[in-house]
Order: sequence, then C-alpha cells, then structure tokens
Amino acid sequence: MPTSAKPHEITIPTALKSASAPRILAADDQQHILEAIELLLKPKGYKVDVVRSPELARDALATEQYDAVLIDLNYTRDTTSGREGLDLLSEIVLQDSMLPVIVMTAWGNVELAVEAMRRGACDFIQKPWENERLLSILRTQVELRRALQQSERLAAENRLLNAQGLPEFIAPSPAMTPVLETITRIAPSDANVLVTGEHGTGKEVVARTVHALSLRKHKPLIAVNTGGLAEGVFESELFGHVKGAFTDARTDRIGRFELADGGTIFLDEIGNVPVRQQAKLLRVIESGEIERVGS
Repeated sequence: MPTSAKPHEITIPTALKSASAPRILAADDQQHILEAIELLLKPKGYKVDVVRSPELARDALATEQYDAVLIDLNYTRDTTSGREGLDLLSEIVLQDSMLPVIVMTAWGNVELAVEAMRRGACDFIQKPWENERLLSILRTQVELRRALQQSERLAAENRLLNAQGLPEFIAPSPAMTPVLETITRIAPSDANVLVTGEHGTGKEVVARTVHALSLRKHKPLIAVNTGGLAEGVFESELFGHVKGAFTDARTDRIGRFELADGGTIFLDEIGNVPVRQQAKLLRVIESGEIERVGS
C-alpha cells in the first residue's frame, strides 16, 4: 500500500479543448500595472487573466491552465522584502515545475533577483519594464513550455504503447496531455493518487494504467467499490477480521488491503464512503498500517 501525506491528483477533463492562444496570469496589487499588462499583451494575441493578491492567484491556478505567470513580489503596502511573492513562486514551482514564472518588482536588487531565480523563476523584470523585453521573455518561455509539453506527451504515449497488459487508453486531445504527463511521472513512485472526474470519464482505466506502469505491476491490483460497501461489513471487507471478532466470524479473513500488499489498491467511489468510516480509512491511507477487526 503506497503512502503519502498529500496525494497526487489526476483530473480527467470532460470537455476536450484544442490548442489556443497563450494564456497568461498576471498578479499585482496595483490596478494600473495590471491594466498596462493587458494593454500590452492582448493586442499581441495573448489571453490575460489579472488578480490583485497571492490568494486570488492561487485560486486562478487551481482552476485554470496557463502558459506563463507574471507575479509581483510585494503586495502589502510599505513592504519591500518580496516574501509574499517568493512564497507564491515556490508554491507554483512545486505544483508545476514546467510553468514559467516571471517575477516583477519595483524594489529590484541583486539579492532578491538571485533568490527568485533560485526558487525557480524563469526571469526577473524590474518595473517599469521595457515592453519589447517583456514580450520577448514571454514569447520564449511560452514556446519552451509548449515544446516541453509536446516532448512529455510523446514520451508518455511511448510508455503507454510499450507497456504490457494495459487497458485501452485513447487520449489524442491536447487537453489530455497533463493527464498523460502526470500518469507517467507518478506511476513509478509510491505516492497515493487521487483520480477525479465525472462518471464515465475513465477513472478506473487511469488507475489500471498507473498500476501497469508502476514498479508494482507484477503484484495484484485490487479494486474495491468502497461506496457500495454496507457499513456493517466495511471494516471486515477492507481490513479483514480474526476468528471470533463478531458473531459470524467463524474463521480468520484477509481484507482487501492485505490482498493488495506489495501491489495497488484502487478505492473506487471513495467520495461516497460514510463519514464514520472515513476516519478509519484515512488512518490506513496515511500510515500504511492496518489491524484486522478483533485483533
């Protein structure tokens, strides 16, 4: 049973979109700066979303896909440390290391620029900027990101094609590229994975593909419809029980987690698990340890 405090997430899109104009997220606390960015980029064919705080930037990044991000380093009045922007930068890089981030500040200095680059920024611009330089940086970073995405997509497709025993996985749309990239990146790890998507989008196919590409592929994949387990048998089915644990426990029984030991367990419809059982399930997922009922 692979464990991780925070699971990787794979979201299967329901509407597949074709490649479009580059989309940029700009974060700055000054409205005139955001307006200047829009006036510069929109005539050049960019789609621009603007926000005025790190919190709003986080919300935008959680719901939309961007080709590049422009962020200010200072948001609170009378601050010059750049701490808010540097923390936001670190979070963005942690979530998507290929997403280019260009940092901006009116209080630029060598130390702050070095720290921003050390944390993963692709470039550093001091306000007021030179329009041509900003356009050049964005154009280069967007093209590089798309080239890397295409490379990752081809590598993912090759791994999927070369793997044995995989379910049929058809993903020709560019909107599926992040799914393919995530599958091939996390499958060799021991991380927990959360697969989300509407009914019928192929969550089980993704789960079986992750298992087939993993180092555990020669071990069992145990699928459990956790939402369909009655509350009275939930613990016994998942964790097993020992003889005499309850009235009908005439023999020891191995649970699904033990059956999946060394392999992968797929907990389908986990969102439908009753609240009382969620705490018990969470403990096992976090610790990787189980106890049979009555042991």
